[in-house]
Amino acid sequence: MKPYKFKPYLKTVIWGGDKIAPFKGITTNKANIGESWEISGVRGHESVCADRGLADDEDRGLTLFQLIDKYKERLLGQRVYERFGTDFPLLVKIIDSRQDLSIQVHPNDELAQRRHNCAGKTEMWYIIEAEPGAQIHVGLKKAITPDDYVRLATQEAGEGRNPFADIMANYESHQGDCFFLPAGRLHAIGGGNLLAEIQQTSDITYRVYDYGRKDDDGHPRELHIEQAREAIDYTVHAEYRQQYDRESPSAELVDCPYFTVRREIVHEAQLIDYHCDSFVIVVCLDGEAIVNGIAVKRGQSLLVPAEANAMQVEGCCTLLTATV
Repeated sequence: MKPYKFKPYLKTVIWGGDKIAPFKGITTNKANIGESWEISGVRGHESVCADRGLADDEDRGLTLFQLIDKYKERLLGQRVYERFGTDFPLLVKIIDSRQDLSIQVHPNDELAQRRHNCAGKTEMWYIIEAEPGAQIHVGLKKAITPDDYVRLATQEAGEGRNPFADIMANYESHQGDCFFLPAGRLHAIGGGNLLAEIQQTSDITYRVYDYGRKDDDGHPRELHIEQAREAIDYTVHAEYRQQYDRESPSAELVDCPYFTVRREIVHEAQLIDYHCDSFVIVVCLDGEAIVNGIAVKRGQSLLVPAEANAMQVEGCCTLLTATV
């Protein structure tokens, strides 16, 4: 089974910029593109198979759900298929923040099932590019109570001041930085970041502060202050940026119950075999290569089927990979 390329879903948002199309090497008339959904199992926005370079490819035009229904454990892996069935467990995005995103939090599995009958949302970010002074806001740097949180979320933000600025940890972001965001952790992407996001397949977000921005109809964007109160993890940690060996050509960035993400730097040719019963998602961050016979270049993503997940990579590239 050859790796799959999918058509990206380009999403226009109020805070989006103009970096995604050049990064991916595509042209589009869309403006303010904030997200490119690379591989998606979100109902209504499921990925569609594009050209794999095969003559008369019978899978071209099939949705990700149709591919899973057709190939089952051959595509997902036996263990993954037994755990998730025909649902695809991960959502992969490229995000471009021209402006600061809202401060938000995502529910865990238990809360999301109870409220929305869906999975929670644990995610991670890898910084592809960052403008000078760009920031990532993630986690609490001082202890607060749920009542403190509500007071901050409902107070007037004088002269545009973010009421959460003094209680959240802030990082100046640089290429190669990685942040892990388990469900419950307050976070926000600052303006000037281009990043890759790998997350559970869930589109549930509780927005708690949005700088007073308005939607296309001129109304303040919806906040979810009370819903977030129960969702927030109020634990304070000393460090929120992931530590990994940046000099290593093969480095583990995140390993959690929902995904394992690695960065791979390849020169010329290399066999990458994780010896796991899972599909492999590949996001090309830089350069270009041939992966199991399929060409991939900067800004493109692949889904490598579990049945043939030992990857022969030929070329010079930097890859982000994810398995379950």
